[in-house]
Amino acid sequence: MAPPLRPLIAIVGPTASGKSDLGLRLAEECGGEIVSCDSLQVYRGLDIGSAKPTAEERRRVPHHLLDVVDPDEPFSAAEYARRARSALIEIAARGRLPLVVGGTGLYLRALLQGLFAGPSRDLDLRGRLESLARRFGEGRLHRLLARVDPEAAGRIRPRDRVRVVRALEVYCKTGRPISEHQRPGAEALQGYRTIIVGLRPERAALRAAVERRTRQMLGLGLLDEVRALLARGYAAELRPLRAIGYRQAVAVVRGEMSPADAERSIVTESLRLAKRQMTWFRHQARVAWFPEPEAARRAVLAALEAELSP
Repeated sequence: MAPPLRPLIAIVGPTASGKSDLGLRLAEECGGEIVSCDSLQVYRGLDIGSAKPTAEERRRVPHHLLDVVDPDEPFSAAEYARRARSALIEIAARGRLPLVVGGTGLYLRALLQGLFAGPSRDLDLRGRLESLARRFGEGRLHRLLARVDPEAAGRIRPRDRVRVVRALEVYCKTGRPISEHQRPGAEALQGYRTIIVGLRPERAALRAAVERRTRQMLGLGLLDEVRALLARGYAAELRPLRAIGYRQAVAVVRGEMSPADAERSIVTESLRLAKRQMTWFRHQARVAWFPEPEAARRAVLAALEAELSP
């Protein structure tokens, strides 16, 4: 007889929707541990701009997949899935409830469904593609991807050169689009009954939350955090430092943008990110959506109670 499935809670939604606070509360109520599902929080030194949990919050609830690599180290969705699955094993061994919390949809899909690892890196091919991007612009590279893999081009932004280059590399080396390779297969997570809840605030409430978080990040010292990263020798062109918030902070530090313009830009781009995140998660049929955290909390508690009922 197969062992019973263990419950796994995933909390998703757009940026600034309240996922982290909900995860903390549920973890404390249910004896859980949090596995971060955020593509910025894996980087050491990127604390304020990634809204990383505070030291006090980490004392209250164990967190995983934070501060995993330095900003100049590569980190992929496949690596995230490998490390997150190891964390799930550790959490289960302690008899605790795992809560996967964050808004990076690709990471969640890699964890739950598995992800095509792909061929090994071809440095010569990558160099030629990077040279093409530098000579003709990132838009040209993205249009090339759209010709061979429209599905991948539709979900990868032209500015995300790392993922565009990888998608083209996979196509050149295998003759098949990366989107075809990445469809769910035999690598799906086994042994868990996953409950996915999503937070979907009203537009006005989300905008207010984004504005509040942006002011808070700047007030907590985002500019000083970026100055420290640059002083340690990290290039502003690194992928983590091109993320929303960090890119604007770099521009302020370099004298290329005023703090007021940076704040407005962060808010605008964060709202665009929220829209992209909702588009991604809307295609995930298993997500149960709630307009505010308390309704999601009650739904999770009810689902867990049902799991434990004879």
